[in-house]
Amino acid sequence: LVIHPFDKAFSQLTAEAFVTDILVKKFNVKKIVIGYDHRFGKNRTANIEDLTRFGLEFGFDVVQITAEEVNAITISSTKIRKALEAGECGVAQDYLGHAFTLSGTVVKGQQLGRTLGFPTANLQPCCEEKLIPKNGVYVVRVTLNNQSYSGVLNIGNRPTVSGTSRTIEVHLFDFSQEIYNAKLSLEFLTFLREEQRFDSLDALKNQIIKDKEQAMAYFQNLPK
Repeated sequence: LVIHPFDKAFSQLTAEAFVTDILVKKFNVKKIVIGYDHRFGKNRTANIEDLTRFGLEFGFDVVQITAEEVNAITISSTKIRKALEAGECGVAQDYLGHAFTLSGTVVKGQQLGRTLGFPTANLQPCCEEKLIPKNGVYVVRVTLNNQSYSGVLNIGNRPTVSGTSRTIEVHLFDFSQEIYNAKLSLEFLTFLREEQRFDSLDALKNQIIKDKEQAMAYFQNLPK
C-alpha cells in the first residue's frame, strides 16, 4: 500500500509522466484494475482508453471495472453517502448490498433514558471520519459479544433536554446488562422519524413508547 500526498507538484504531473515515471519506472506495474469512469493526469485529461493505450506501449494489462446499477441507477459512493445523509436506509442497503453498519464503544452518557424507563447505550464511533446518518430515530440490529439484538436508535442533539452535542444512543429490547466500554455494531434497517423537541419529558416518553412499538412491529413483519 502506497499513500502519496496529493500536493501541488504531484497535481501538475501529466498523464504520460504519471504512467512512465511512477507506474512503470517506480512500480514496474504489470496489471491495473480500475473503474470505468476513472480519470488521471493534470486537469484529469486522461481516461481509461488512454491508460489502455499506455498499457500496450509499456507492456501492462488494464482491467476495467464496469458500472454497477440498481434500477438503472449507477451506484457510487457519493450516492450512498447522500442516501444516508437523507436517512434513506433502504436505498443505501440496495446500493451497498448489505445494511449500513456503524461500530464503536459504549461510553457513559447522562443516563436520561434510564430515568424514563428506556436505558440506552451511548455509542462512541470507532473512527472520527465515519459517516453518521442524519439525525432522527432508526430501527437497528445490534451485535454485541457475537449476539444479535433488536433495538431502536436515536441520533441527535436531544433538544427536549437542551442537549449541546450530537449523540448516538441505542435502546436494546429485552436487555438489562451493564455494557460500558463494550464494543458493539449497529445495522441501520429503517428510518422512523425526524428528531424533534417535546414540551415535556412525559411527552418524550410517550413518543419513545410509540417508537419502540413501531420498531418491534418492523421486526415482527420481517420475512422468516
